[in-house]
Amino acid sequence: MPQLSDFPIATRWPAQHPDRIQLYSLNTPNGVKVSILLEETGLPYEPHLVDIMKGESHVPEFLSLNPNGKIPVIIDPDGPGGQPLGLFESGAILLYLADKTGRFIPADPAQRWETIQWVFFQMASIGPMFGQVGFFNKFAGREIADKRPLERYVAESKRLLAVLDNRLEGRQWIMGDDYTIADIATLGWVNNLITFYEARELVAYDSFGNVGAWLDRALARPAVKRGLGIPGRG
Repeated sequence: MPQLSDFPIATRWPAQHPDRIQLYSLNTPNGVKVSILLEETGLPYEPHLVDIMKGESHVPEFLSLNPNGKIPVIIDPDGPGGQPLGLFESGAILLYLADKTGRFIPADPAQRWETIQWVFFQMASIGPMFGQVGFFNKFAGREIADKRPLERYVAESKRLLAVLDNRLEGRQWIMGDDYTIADIATLGWVNNLITFYEARELVAYDSFGNVGAWLDRALARPAVKRGLGIPGRG
């Protein structure tokens, strides 16, 4: 029977609690999706800091689990059939953990797929576009004299915020009364856009009142507060 020790990643980041879900991550917008959901569900887990600034997500042990070299990844020692399961891609991990616990995803098939579509909306649109705003506004891209790329991504980010704002009209959460993995997938990116990326005024964030109220509700959740700092940067 496969064991946790059969995964090369576990040799670089040894488990103190091999019976728990192993989370290899950093508290980036993608990383906190998983730590927040783990905190929300109460599933026992052990976080391991992967310092992407030091290239740790590209060492052979990490690449053996995620050949794309991105955090987060997990190993569930009690996966399907009781066998260990390693997973990468934050959206896939959210779906897996939601199904494992039966929480934060609707049981009704139609609502389940509606929730999944909003997770995909974050994965395909909000994450990539907001990330580009961060690159061109705060990081190396800001040194580029041609500001058209920044303008392009700012305009698209405003459009996406409007889509989200319209969805939240009359709703407490993306799916209505129920807080789901759609919210968990999205909240870290919106929060990062206006804090770490320093783009609040740039994207006219305060003009999207529904988004602002939604994010405030999300950030008030104790599990979100905890999850946003896991794994910390040390």
